[in-house]
Amino acid sequence: MALRIQTADVVIVGGGPAGRALATRCIAHDLSVILVDPHPSRRWAATYAAWEDELPAWLPAEVASTRIERPSAWAKGATTLDRTYCVLNTPLLQSLLSNSSMQVIATKAIRLTRASVFCADGTHAVGSVVVDARGTTITPRSAQQTAFGIVVNRAAAEPALDGSAAWFMDWRQDNGTHGGDQPSFLYAVPLDSERMLLEETCLVGRPPIPLSELQRRLHIRLDNRGVITPEGSAIERVRFGVEPPPGQRGTIFRFGARAGLMHPGTGYSVAAALNEADVVASAIARGDDPHRELWPHSARGVAALRRVGLNALLTLDPDDVEAFFARFFALPVDQQRAYLSDRRDVAATAKVMMSIMASSPRRVRKTLMTAPFHRNTRHARPSPTPD
Repeated sequence: MALRIQTADVVIVGGGPAGRALATRCIAHDLSVILVDPHPSRRWAATYAAWEDELPAWLPAEVASTRIERPSAWAKGATTLDRTYCVLNTPLLQSLLSNSSMQVIATKAIRLTRASVFCADGTHAVGSVVVDARGTTITPRSAQQTAFGIVVNRAAAEPALDGSAAWFMDWRQDNGTHGGDQPSFLYAVPLDSERMLLEETCLVGRPPIPLSELQRRLHIRLDNRGVITPEGSAIERVRFGVEPPPGQRGTIFRFGARAGLMHPGTGYSVAAALNEADVVASAIARGDDPHRELWPHSARGVAALRRVGLNALLTLDPDDVEAFFARFFALPVDQQRAYLSDRRDVAATAKVMMSIMASSPRRVRKTLMTAPFHRNTRHARPSPTPD
């Protein structure tokens, strides 16, 4: 096979939202880009969502197909969240992040070094910076999020909503579960003016709840609420790891979920990637170290606290998970925002975790205090939905 050498300022491996967001912002900073992906034309089918205040200014407002000004949550009772939640228009997002100026190599990357990518088709892509944006991986030990969803028209979904515009999380046990079962929640959001996604979600588990079990729970929940799902309704299946693969520091520069931008307690990473893309692109354009810009001491501190939070969710007794979220949703919205969205405010993240611990029953406090020392594998845990 003949070796073909192609060069650019930046070579990005992985054509998902994170890789394409970074490619788009690098081009905005007058950098040339090669994007390596085996299926660059594959249509994105996932549902992506974000809090409106997380979206970067360089994205046009119409990228949000729906906006829910005050979504609801149910954890030991109904709560209204005073923060606008957006479901993104996936085809439009993909189009916006598909800048024609990037050079696309439709093949698999075989080997990456700091300055080059060796491809399966014989191409050798060389750049000043190589970025690995291939997402997370799944192993038997991975903490994962799983979900099974059905898309129905808004009228059919109404009985599941109880008058709410959307359920960010609905932890009620009308899904056929009982005390001690791995918990799952209903995520119900409008995709556009006509369609609603109703999704049974295992926030995070090691191992996670199987998709077949989530499908069973969803149908029981919807039957109990009088939701009729037409035959042939579109289905969404979700399964991904919420932790980055090992071997990160000192090797190839990583971005997106592969770099640890995914919140391990929620499974959200797209908004973080969209926001950090310009930070990283600007650093590359200046000739600075992109890893240092992406991971200052404050960001590493927040990431460490979030890992503690993940262990807490994995360690909590199943019957205590809903109470944990009831306490989280009772926090002021600025504290909720700090924990869910801020990557660089260590003090604010620690304050939220201490507030939840202080207001929890003694047995839960004990679990939360010992969580940093456990790597629990017994059951699955909670989080806001997919990315």
